[in-house]
Amino acid sequence: MILSEIWIYPVKSLGGIRLKKSQIEQRGLQYDRRWMLVDENGTFLTQRTNPAMALLGMIQHKDGFLMFNKTKIEDSALLPFEPVSGQHINVKIWKDHIQALTVCDSLDAWLSAQLGKIARIVYMPESTHRIMNPDDSPVPALVSFADDFPFLLISQASLDDLNSRLDEPVKMERFRPNFVVSQTAPFAEDHWENIKLGAASFLVSKPCERCVLINVNQDSAIKGTEPLKTLATYRRSDKKIMFGQNLTGPSDGIVNEGDPVSILSKTK
Repeated sequence: MILSEIWIYPVKSLGGIRLKKSQIEQRGLQYDRRWMLVDENGTFLTQRTNPAMALLGMIQHKDGFLMFNKTKIEDSALLPFEPVSGQHINVKIWKDHIQALTVCDSLDAWLSAQLGKIARIVYMPESTHRIMNPDDSPVPALVSFADDFPFLLISQASLDDLNSRLDEPVKMERFRPNFVVSQTAPFAEDHWENIKLGAASFLVSKPCERCVLINVNQDSAIKGTEPLKTLATYRRSDKKIMFGQNLTGPSDGIVNEGDPVSILSKTK
């Protein structure tokens, strides 16, 4: 088995960036979901209720990340690595109320124009500690603006199995994994407990519960009924629809595309 793809999503619910290698940090992969869009009340925005966010792609740039509209690539704006304004504001993500930094007024204006509504982009500084749900982690662990966990893994075989059941196949980008593993049986990851990606050790903590976000076409921003409808026919557990595995892991290290995947233990 090999680690065939590595992905980060610098801004929560915007486009992902595929990497050849990535630095592991305390909150997850470097730059992964360290930025987030909020409304005028400081509440987080996602594709669940704002599918137009799917049309905003990202490319890594020497000074930050270039954000662009997929329908008109020339319409772009630079997200700097370091906030320009850097004012502390209170934001809400799910049940968590935390401090974030504003980034840039001109970038807020660009994003608001793209989405047709007021949007601000905020950054999670090192001083902000968002703690994972203690029920999900044996030790207190930090997480970025990701929903629950610092890492998400899916096998290519699991997606292939799903696509064999769909009239129109979907891409892996619908599911927003950090790690894609190849050369496994479909849903083999359901039974893993402790694994290594290259030299880095991870705990397979909990299946990933799926919602309507995966029904948003990432090229058109149109929300349909698939693949959630089909997943519901064979991937239900406790009335929840599961696809992929959430991981916790080290606070440093490197992962590389092509790294071997080792299964250290399986669930009983």
